[in-house]
Amino acid sequence: MASSTAADTVSLCSEASTLVDGSIISTVPDRHGFLGGSQYSPDVKQGPSSETILRREHKWLKMLSKWNFYMSRNYRKVRERCRKGIPMSIRPKAWLFLCGGQLLLDKYPDRYSLCLNQNADPKALEDIKRICIDNFRTTRCLYPKINQGRQQELLHVLKAYTVFNPDVGYCQAQAPVAAFLLMHMPAIQAFWCLVSISDRYLKDYYSPGLEIVQRDGFILQALLKKTCTPAYRHLKKVNAEPMFYCTEWFLCAFTRTLPWDSLLRIWDIFLCEGVKIMFKTALVILEGCLGNARNRKRCPGLCETLDLLRNPPEYVLSEEYLVYNVSRLNLTERDFELEHQRQTAKRKNVTSNGASNH
Repeated sequence: MASSTAADTVSLCSEASTLVDGSIISTVPDRHGFLGGSQYSPDVKQGPSSETILRREHKWLKMLSKWNFYMSRNYRKVRERCRKGIPMSIRPKAWLFLCGGQLLLDKYPDRYSLCLNQNADPKALEDIKRICIDNFRTTRCLYPKINQGRQQELLHVLKAYTVFNPDVGYCQAQAPVAAFLLMHMPAIQAFWCLVSISDRYLKDYYSPGLEIVQRDGFILQALLKKTCTPAYRHLKKVNAEPMFYCTEWFLCAFTRTLPWDSLLRIWDIFLCEGVKIMFKTALVILEGCLGNARNRKRCPGLCETLDLLRNPPEYVLSEEYLVYNVSRLNLTERDFELEHQRQTAKRKNVTSNGASNH
């Protein structure tokens, strides 16, 4: 099972929960109801006017009613509206359509309930129950609005996935992703979104050994050399391997890293444009943390560097900074394709050489 093989590496995600447990909890909730943790957004934000929101809602409702047409004939309009931010009232349905969860739900309307009624791997189920209790305790502490029923729904969604895809089973990093989805939609919809994200967007990320995450870490490193050479050189200098800092970002799809407003906007774009948005978000954070000489000087070694990357300056994680800089990154589809080919070839060579040596 992925959960046992990847336990050491995925511990970064559980460390995030420990940090949240140990964080200072405010007595005054933010506008989303959070009292602390990475999702806490204390600043009052001036959002779009009610007229603008209403206009965007009408446009999205029209687009969702003709979804196949827009996706096949006018995808640029879908992408443009996702980059502007999906209206809160529309977001659950839009995410379900964007990731393909609605197609899966329509194709297999009874599959979720069938998975719930089947026996799951006992070890995976034990791990799921434990993480659900821990996740609910932390979330309930930092987000009092959540109710007890959500804990049971999280258990059901994760259990159903292990039955649906027994080759992957359960990986601890799926819990925050599933929990995030459940905060927006019913369990059956969250399940199909999780299936789509795990099996398409983050394909093979949760498989034993996390080899694909390692490969993508080196792709990220190579892209950083292109977008911010000083940050790349610093990470090489302090021997910061990509898996030291990108594992939690990629496996948890930034659900353990970004403030709520930033997370929603990044996911709007991520579910529309794919995993390259995870790379771009990571590159923006790396450049924001290590792109200037002052910050690099404050991080002379590996420990200081990793501490900065795990606790970036507040402005680096802000919605405006992230969305703007993700959109302005000078990377083409070809850049991603070439680096993907290079790193895949390198891993094949390493594997074949290792096999021949034995």
